[in-house]
Amino acid sequence: MDHPLTGKRILSFVGDIYEDLELWYPKLRMIEAGSEVVVAGPEAGVVYQGKNGYPCRSDASYQETTAADFDGLLVPGGFMPDKLRRDEQVLQLVRDFDAAKKLVAAVCHGGWIPISAGVYRGVRVTGSLGIKDDLVNAGAVWEDAPVVVDGHHVSSRKPDDLPEFCRGMLEVLLKQ
Repeated sequence: MDHPLTGKRILSFVGDIYEDLELWYPKLRMIEAGSEVVVAGPEAGVVYQGKNGYPCRSDASYQETTAADFDGLLVPGGFMPDKLRRDEQVLQLVRDFDAAKKLVAAVCHGGWIPISAGVYRGVRVTGSLGIKDDLVNAGAVWEDAPVVVDGHHVSSRKPDDLPEFCRGMLEVLLKQ
């Protein structure tokens, strides 16, 4: 079996009311490709409930992680991003991934976190139609597409786009 991401490490955010599929589908796909995925929430070892009821235990607290230890960042959607975007440490992590030109992958409402981190100005993106105005007002260049890859940024609109989203993540990670 091919494992093109062997040795790569990906950080994923988690918090209450995350979008179940938008965390688990990419997490399992990246593991299948050989990477290690560390799920970080406000606290380590806590079980967070997904929007659809699927639990996820955090491996770490994002307060104890640094972009230097990872090759990419996954930002799932749901209602979780609206809370996490208010945490300066979350925003600084996103800025650090962006400054290092490492993967920043956001799906659906996950785009709220890079918006609040200020890293989307001039970047081509997509996301949930519900945050289109937020993306445009943050200076992003909106596209209505299943996936948009712009440099190290990957974005998608909704769970139905996850196959394309994961292909975009793989594309960026394999170029790094």
